[in-house]
Amino acid sequence: MNTRTTHAKPSAAAPSAPVPPLYALILAGGQSSRMQQDKAALLYQGKSQLDRVHELASRHVANVFVSVRADQVDDPARAAKSLIVDAVAGEGPIVGIRSALAAHTDVAWLVIACDLPFLSDTALEQLLAERDPEVLATTFASTHDGLPEPLCAIWEPAAGPALAAYHERGRQCPRKFLLTHPVRLLVPRDRRALDNVNTPDEYRDAEASLQSSPNSQRLCIQYFALLREQAGRSEEFVETHAATAAALYGELSARHHFTLAREQLKVAVNSEFAEWSRALRAGDTVVFIPPVAGG
Repeated sequence: MNTRTTHAKPSAAAPSAPVPPLYALILAGGQSSRMQQDKAALLYQGKSQLDRVHELASRHVANVFVSVRADQVDDPARAAKSLIVDAVAGEGPIVGIRSALAAHTDVAWLVIACDLPFLSDTALEQLLAERDPEVLATTFASTHDGLPEPLCAIWEPAAGPALAAYHERGRQCPRKFLLTHPVRLLVPRDRRALDNVNTPDEYRDAEASLQSSPNSQRLCIQYFALLREQAGRSEEFVETHAATAAALYGELSARHHFTLAREQLKVAVNSEFAEWSRALRAGDTVVFIPPVAGG
């Protein structure tokens, strides 16, 4: 099992309500006090962190907004984007989340903090694929403490009134809100995606890590026969640092618990059989071919 749901499902006979549409909200209204400079403007590989996460979110959700304070609306790093200005009193991410839920009451929000330099397509695809609109939020369990991660999560419209009541009682921690309300909790496939950056030292470490490791690349993977059964799908898109077909199979084998050794398979890249040492490039389609039954 890779999920935990903290509510009881309705009976099968209950009619299903329409799934609310989904917008994305990038939280970029913080003070960045520990960083001592605007985290949204930090550069990674020549691009600001806000631009990086905005481009990432835009690959998955058509409508992407940036959460800002009133004094940030004319900031050059933010002004050109669609903004949601804090509309309630207070500080912290709970204000940005509440403001978005209040601005569009019939919409669910994919909420993303702007200080996640390792956030990936893999993480967002999992979140969207495993969304449960019948609870207040779908979120990841932190790889550090197992607690719900509120700043990379899908908040459903029904969370709006509950979150407002919680905040108006003087409570400001969205994580503690999730701990006491119905959510779906996912185990992240990309374990590094939620690592955030809050201090200058953490920024230097993250920047060095991104520079020293090969750029991740997005690949299409197709499965057949036993591999399809064990992966639970015939096709998936992954973002990976694997440089060769052999390294990719090792990564996917660990993820899906494949029982076939690499030596039992053949591999094809872009419809042509390939060696396991074949270098991979972004956009490649990779097919792992198990033995033919009886062969």
